[in-house]
Parts: sequence; C-alpha cells; structure tokens
Amino acid sequence: MTTMTPVQLSAAAARRTALAAQGFADARPTGTPTRQHLRRALSRVQLLQLDSVNVAVRAHYMPLFSRLGAYPMSLVDEAAWAHTARRPRLLVEYWAHEASLIPVEDWPLFHWRMRRYESRYARHIARIAAASPGLLDDVLATVADLGPVSAGTLESTLGGPAPKSKGGWWNRSDIKHICESLFATGQLTTGTRQGFQRLYDLPERALPATVFDAPPIPDDEAARQLTLRAALAHGVGTEKDLRDYYRLEPARSQRAVAELVDAGLLVPVAVEGWRHPAYRHVDARTPRAVVGRALLCPFDPLIWERDRAERLFGFRYRIEIYVPEPQRVYGYYVFPFLLDGELVARVDLKADRVGGVLRVQGAYLEEGRDRARVVGELAGELGVMAEWLGLSGVWVGERGDLAGALRRAVR
Repeated sequence: MTTMTPVQLSAAAARRTALAAQGFADARPTGTPTRQHLRRALSRVQLLQLDSVNVAVRAHYMPLFSRLGAYPMSLVDEAAWAHTARRPRLLVEYWAHEASLIPVEDWPLFHWRMRRYESRYARHIARIAAASPGLLDDVLATVADLGPVSAGTLESTLGGPAPKSKGGWWNRSDIKHICESLFATGQLTTGTRQGFQRLYDLPERALPATVFDAPPIPDDEAARQLTLRAALAHGVGTEKDLRDYYRLEPARSQRAVAELVDAGLLVPVAVEGWRHPAYRHVDARTPRAVVGRALLCPFDPLIWERDRAERLFGFRYRIEIYVPEPQRVYGYYVFPFLLDGELVARVDLKADRVGGVLRVQGAYLEEGRDRARVVGELAGELGVMAEWLGLSGVWVGERGDLAGALRRAVR
C-alpha cells in the first residue's frame, strides 16, 4: 500500500459529507416521488434492511420516506416483489448488512457468501438428508412447479412438518430449514411476499438472465466492489465502518481498503475527534450546509452503526426493543429526528392502526437544542408521516421533556 499523508477533515465536514452521501443534501421531490426518485435514493443508500418489527412501519419503507417524503410504498413493492416485463425487478433479497433488499445487479457480488453458507449448513443439511432422503430435491422441484410458494405450503404439499428435536436449529421444521439454507446458498430467492411472508422461487426465474448467468466474480474483487459501495454510502468512514455495511471479514476488508487507496478510489483522511484512520470516497462531496428534516427509523443506514452515529452526531443511540420495559430509557421503537444536519430529538413511535393515529409514546429534546424550532419542525414531520401511513392524526403521550410542547403543537 502506498503511504499517503491523510487529509485533515473537521468533525462538522465529516458529518456533512456523510449526510450528503446518504442523500440528505438532496431536496425532496416537489411532486409525488417516482421510480426515478427511488433509483436515485437507492444509489445513495445501496441497500434497504429488512426487519420483522412493524410497530410503526416496516424498516425497508422508512429510509425512503426519510429522504423522499411521502412516496407510494408500491414503488418498493414493485421494485422488489411485483415486477413486470415493463417494470423489471430492481431489488432482490439477500444477506447483505442483515437481511436486505439489494440492487439485482449486486447479486453476483455475494457468491462468496453463498459458498460460505454452504459450508456452514453442510452438516445440518446432511443430517436432514440422511433422515429424509430426497427431501431437498423435492423442495426444489416443488418450488419449480408451484413457486412463488411459502414454506408452509411446501410443508403441506410435501406431507407436513418433519419431527422436531430440541435445540436452536431444530426448533423449526426440516422443510423450513431447507428453505432457509437454499435461500442462503443462492439456490432459492424471494419471488414475492404476502404481507411480510416470504414466498420462495428459483433465482433463474426471479433475476434477469444477465444477472443470474453473470460470470463468477473473484472473491477479492467482490470485496473491493462491496467496499467501494460502502464508501459511496458513507462518504467518509473508518475501515470498520466500511466493513460493517456488508459485514465483510476484517482481513478481506482491510486488504480491499488498501487496494482501493492504491487505486485512488479512497482517500485517507484524519477526522477531528476520531480515534481511527478514515477514508473518503474520491467522489464524495461536502456541502457547505445540510438543511431539511427527517425522522430516522432504528434501521436507517445513517445510524445503524451506533458507534458511528455517536462519532458523527454526538448522539448516543441504542434500540431498546429487547430491554425490559421498566429499564427502557426512551422507549420501544425510537426514531431520532434529524434537523439541518444534526440529531436534535428522539421520539418513540407507534402506528395505532385501530385508533387511526400515529402515537408518540415519548418525546425527548437533545441538550442545547432550540426547543421552539424543534417542536415546530417535528410536529410538521410527524403530521406528514401520519398522513403517509394513512392515519388521521398524531397523538402525543406524557413521557419526555418535549411531550407537552409537542402535544400543543400537533393540536
């Protein structure tokens, strides 16, 4: 690796660079967002994390609302699960950061991970194959005949769930685990979803032929390309930041970063207040200011790496879903509020679909922020979000030092 003197970057400049990379320096569309706006937002974030929690809104929908405003959710559904000949699939599911929607053209970049899963699942699949010879082939053949098809339908079609045994792996049926292993190894993918239920299909039917039949990409080249995508999404980040975006192995990530520096695609930088060296994408821009507002779900790529969020914004953030209720500090499903490039408040949100309101269970102001301005902007954004979710208004509870003022504002 060529030795380069790092470029000095202030903490404020690093923050603006990161926000611009994630699309927060782009103006929201003035009309109804279109597929073109979706493409532009996806070119910023690179992927959308999937999560089963639906207390406010599914995780893969919210990052686009944060950047585009009130857009039709059908844009995502059509891009991922309801494609047609005229509107081809843009996104496919795979294990990227976590379970994620990724651009279809990125599918070949994960063949190394598919092979890794083959090794990881080999013993378990061999055990199932020994107990139920031919079951794996039957699953693939049935998906080919019936797909897209759920694991439950496969269980019914192939004779019902297999006997269960104790332990984590064996808590679900053998057919369910075969489906998951075939998904992880790239032999099945998600053809579509019903609600949030995955319906499996063959990747050769779900993916364009140019993607499915693409020649193999060497592992190191895949690591370089994924690291470069991570750098594009970060603007500026440490090697560990870049590695985490696609959950690469440390040695492979470090080698990729070094090679990208040598190629002039990453620029070493020293960020004020950061303990570790950082790298800026060669095309990253640093706007003079970032204006606008956004509510961020816990799985937004701007903040999902909590240490990075603390370095960028001085904002300590932990998701408290798994914390017993009496021990929660801010609430079950807390959304940080971004205003003019700073995280200025946080709200615990719940979509009350029976009552028809967006419930603010708690509202908290960050220290040193302009209360009046934050309340006004936050009330406005909550109203936009409620309308986007098809709810009639916003209800504010009692918890938090911002609750009283916010309650008056939303009235």
